[in-house]
Amino acid sequence: MAALPLAPAFSLPTPPAKPAPTVVAKYVFEEPASETNVTKTAGNGVWGDRKYASWQGEIYIKGMLHNITPRVTTDPNKLEKEARKHLGDRSFAYVAGGAGERATMDANRLAFRMWKIIPRMMRENRERDLRTTLFGVTHPSPLIMAPIGVQKIFNPASEPGAAKAAEEVGVPYVMSTASTSTIEEVGKANGGGQRWFQLYWPFDDEITISLLNRAKASGFTVLVVTLDTASLAWRPWDLDNAYLPFVNGEGQEVGHSDPVFRRKFSERNGGKQVEDDIHRAAGEWSADVFSGKAHSWEHLEVLKKNWEGPIVLKGIQHPEDAKLAVQHGMDGIIVSNHGGRQVDGAIGSLDMLPEIVEAVEDKIPVLFDSGIRTGADIIKALCLGAKAVLIGRPWVYGLSIAGKEGVKDVLKGLMADLDQTIGLAGMNGIRDCTKGMVRRVQYPGDGKSSN
Repeated sequence: MAALPLAPAFSLPTPPAKPAPTVVAKYVFEEPASETNVTKTAGNGVWGDRKYASWQGEIYIKGMLHNITPRVTTDPNKLEKEARKHLGDRSFAYVAGGAGERATMDANRLAFRMWKIIPRMMRENRERDLRTTLFGVTHPSPLIMAPIGVQKIFNPASEPGAAKAAEEVGVPYVMSTASTSTIEEVGKANGGGQRWFQLYWPFDDEITISLLNRAKASGFTVLVVTLDTASLAWRPWDLDNAYLPFVNGEGQEVGHSDPVFRRKFSERNGGKQVEDDIHRAAGEWSADVFSGKAHSWEHLEVLKKNWEGPIVLKGIQHPEDAKLAVQHGMDGIIVSNHGGRQVDGAIGSLDMLPEIVEAVEDKIPVLFDSGIRTGADIIKALCLGAKAVLIGRPWVYGLSIAGKEGVKDVLKGLMADLDQTIGLAGMNGIRDCTKGMVRRVQYPGDGKSSN
């Protein structure tokens, strides 16, 4: 049997006579201290001068020479179980749970099983190009960190740690309005990285404009407006735990630190400050952001007048809504069902992606999230028309296990998997991810990997 080749760009280091793990880490696992921001030096899928797929070789070498295994599992089917060991019941249920019986979460994963990659053979593709351009900015890969709130309940590193990980790996970070850190703190932590701001849209326009101004001042360049959260869904896992972190002000730091909200709160409450009555402040913020009312399409004009950069609508699941986004001058959309957290029994996001791509007629970029777990998943979404994908729960699990470094490990693993799988499928890069490279099947299998 032939030996398994290492990734093309990985060269086996000559180990010292008495190798010490701390020394080996410098040339096996750790990025050079002088490494520049990948986002600014977007090469053909590299960290510095190394291919993403070289992460595979690095793991094998460190294990074989020093008996050291990855701190975060590379198996997507084990990642959630591993994270659970590091989380309390409430925080685990909050991130892993979904709406109702989690049927939409199941639909998201089943949709990926229904599409199969058709590999090509004997094609030269050592130099694979994973770059994608969005809103005039070229990124080294099509991977984006989806907005996730209340990160302090998962790990003390929380949003600043995740944002720093994004910068170091070269992935855009989308900050959630429900963060446990302020806009300014996350912007500072992300440094020279690419950062987008996700808006849970208040009905108070003055507060909305204040949030946008703060985001602009902190270097956020793209506004992501979430549409599917006018109110919270029926989530049994959280209900059985009687757990909603917002009640205690967790995940409301963005609102509670806002000068306009603080002024209005004080005016309504006899001069009290937010800190004087955190539960009342939490209730007032939630009432504005999760009011149960939907904004109108016409109300998008407020955002357009007060945000100079691209505006992307997140939560599009119907072709007609995609057309309306184009008609109302939006710059992009994200096909998403909130990872199955909002409408139980909804269609899997991937099932709607081809129709929505067709509906927008290439007038604006279509991004995708909900259900991405592997490099193959990313390829399938790209083949069906997505320009980029957002990843959510997996990197939160990495954060739960090992803080900032855990986030980096998950992101690097996904990018390595994507790079390697694109090569094995006979593609030269994401430009070859076309609908002709995948086929929908009638039977997806039982979801098990027994062979």
